[in-house]
Amino acid sequence: MRSALILAALLASAAGAKTIHVGPGGQPHETLQTALIEAQPGDTVHIAAGRYALADGLSLDVDGVTVKGDGPGATILDFTGQKGEGEGLLITSDNVVVRDLAIENAAGNGVKSKGSDGIALVNLRVEWTSGPKATNGAYGLYPVSSKNVLIDRSVVKGASDAGIYVGQSTNIIVRNSRAEQNVAGIEIENSYDADVKDNVATNNAGGILVFDLPDLPQQGGRNVRLINNKVLANNHVNFAAPGNIVAGVPSGTGIMVMANDNVEVTRNEVTGNNGNAVMIVAYTQAFTDKAYNPLPRNVRVVNNRFSGNGTAPAFKGGKEIAAAVGGTVPPVMWDGITRYNIPGGGEQAATGGIASDAPGITLNLGVQGTPASAAQPAPLPQTVAISTRPDIKLPAELEARSR
Repeated sequence: MRSALILAALLASAAGAKTIHVGPGGQPHETLQTALIEAQPGDTVHIAAGRYALADGLSLDVDGVTVKGDGPGATILDFTGQKGEGEGLLITSDNVVVRDLAIENAAGNGVKSKGSDGIALVNLRVEWTSGPKATNGAYGLYPVSSKNVLIDRSVVKGASDAGIYVGQSTNIIVRNSRAEQNVAGIEIENSYDADVKDNVATNNAGGILVFDLPDLPQQGGRNVRLINNKVLANNHVNFAAPGNIVAGVPSGTGIMVMANDNVEVTRNEVTGNNGNAVMIVAYTQAFTDKAYNPLPRNVRVVNNRFSGNGTAPAFKGGKEIAAAVGGTVPPVMWDGITRYNIPGGGEQAATGGIASDAPGITLNLGVQGTPASAAQPAPLPQTVAISTRPDIKLPAELEARSR
């Protein structure tokens, strides 16, 4: 209903829609922020080619606005001198498109949307130009608590958490994008109904992560597909700040699925990752959230292309496990955790299994919290299982403005 009302308002205002032009020079923050405040539904804020040195973050809370540059190599929002630790651009409105520009050296996150219904981030570059460092911003592109999310044709480099991150959101497409030199390249966390397809994740510590964590307003992550991505040589040192959940992602991880339900990994090229091509694990830490399920369930790894992975696993116990199975970790590894203890209650078992048509092992760890040193590696049965879930669809008007 909310999306329909927004679309009706946009159609009603289409005749009066205007383009607000902003050029370099003068006081760039004041000029840009004024344009974002004064924009009306249906308007376009056009940021002309140039470098805009910004000491403060920008925000947009008007529905139906397009923010458009002249290309990510031409329109550059430079936050090198940013005060505080906020976003480069924060969006809290609906049906917004941000496209064709770059954000450099944000003190916090590059572009964040929070609570948006309809957010498209298209042909963007978010980069920390001094290279990977723990002091860089956490996330490059960061929709959270949002619905109808599109990330398309974008590049993120140097994020100290995840380059492209979608969290606690629903109905998501991440496509045609590139993530490199981040701790995690692409991460889908505590989200429902996502297609991650035709992307490149390379030279991160971990290529693509699908996580679900406790103690968050939305949990029970499910229905995620990783399709036709290139996950190449994700062997960068993990430079996350200590205590961050991704600080525990072993360097050399191609794809990691943790505590999610109904995840399909299909038609991907996973090559040259020193550790696991695909790692499927339970949440590893103790938790007190009684509603949380820490186990991966119904995970299918089907019709992928694997080569040159698993030669130098960096996860705890990895060298020993590799030695036990011939020196190289096979393409798919499941921790074999099938049970967990409900805080204050009894034991709960997994409700769905792990399926792969590629060689794999299970570590047979049994109960959540069992250390990897207790592993009893055994072959993972090879099976084929293909999802029939239809592709994610976004509102037609949002797709049209994103072309």
